[in-house]
Amino acid sequence: MALHKKNTILAAVSVIALTACDGRDYFADGRAFDSWTQEAGAFVDEGQFGNPTMHNTLVQTGKRNFVVDLNNRFSNEVTPMVNFAFDSAILDGEARAVLQKQANWIRQFPEVRFRVYGHTDLVGPNGYNKTLGLRRARAVVSYLSSQGISRSRLQAVSSLGETQPLIVTQDRERRNRRTITEVSGLAKKNPALLNGKYAEVIFREYVNSAVEKPTVSGASLGNAGGG
Repeated sequence: MALHKKNTILAAVSVIALTACDGRDYFADGRAFDSWTQEAGAFVDEGQFGNPTMHNTLVQTGKRNFVVDLNNRFSNEVTPMVNFAFDSAILDGEARAVLQKQANWIRQFPEVRFRVYGHTDLVGPNGYNKTLGLRRARAVVSYLSSQGISRSRLQAVSSLGETQPLIVTQDRERRNRRTITEVSGLAKKNPALLNGKYAEVIFREYVNSAVEKPTVSGASLGNAGGG
């Protein structure tokens, strides 16, 4: 038993000695690095360095999912949801203010289509709520169109009625009475065609950020319409 332990220790020491003398470097996880057989920079690249380049390549070749990326940006930069009064499809002042911001964002991307989903709370018959959700979605589409957005870019108007509540309750719930605007696709078949227009938008935003904006007094702002 003692002889076996002695042999094991000698073997380990031999491996360490060979490792120290073989002239190679080692990664933190013990993998050997040989500068003569691996590409330049492999020692400092632990697997993440090339990801930004890969991402850019996918974008430039049209393989990146533009719909997902743009919809994430849309929902982060503007509020995609507007709410309604009970049993109503009328846009109040708060809803119109949100939709004005949506329209301003949508105008920046003329190649992109959008879909509006209508929802209701759980009060009332399913069939009626399906129709009510559709009326709400159409009200949003009509308002966006009045802000200069072509109806051809509002790809579809859909109603999900009461099937997807944010708050599960049988009572009246304003947060469930809503529409959601989402990016639905591209007007062009080839997503790579968006690259040039996207670059124009980024450049325009960069230029506009350096321009001093005129101040508007509170007295000159009209009251938002109610409904």
